[in-house]
Amino acid sequence: MKDNNVVVMKSKAFALRIIKLYQMLNQQHEHIMSKQMLRSGTSIGANVKEAIRGQSRADFFSKLNIALKEASETEYWLELLYESGYINNEAAYQSIYSDCQELISILVAITKAQNQSTL
Repeated sequence: MKDNNVVVMKSKAFALRIIKLYQMLNQQHEHIMSKQMLRSGTSIGANVKEAIRGQSRADFFSKLNIALKEASETEYWLELLYESGYINNEAAYQSIYSDCQELISILVAITKAQNQSTL
């Protein structure tokens, strides 16, 4: 997996969107959920980058599985922030939520390939 790979580029672009959302939520004085979202949302790309430099195939897939877990956690925080009213722009929410789900789908597809090869 190269640095210009789709999942690398999408996870970095997503992290940048998460940072901007965090900054906006901080202005609304929401600090707890937004901090969790920031941590997990930026961790996706960090783990994808670590996977690229994995020492083995098992290490590669281990890091991608962590990225998938972080993406799922981010999805949860986005849902909570929206349902609690902190994210109150429906279109903005749907856009970032859709990006998160797309990352989850990509990571599921990659990790599923690993799971099938070990059966």
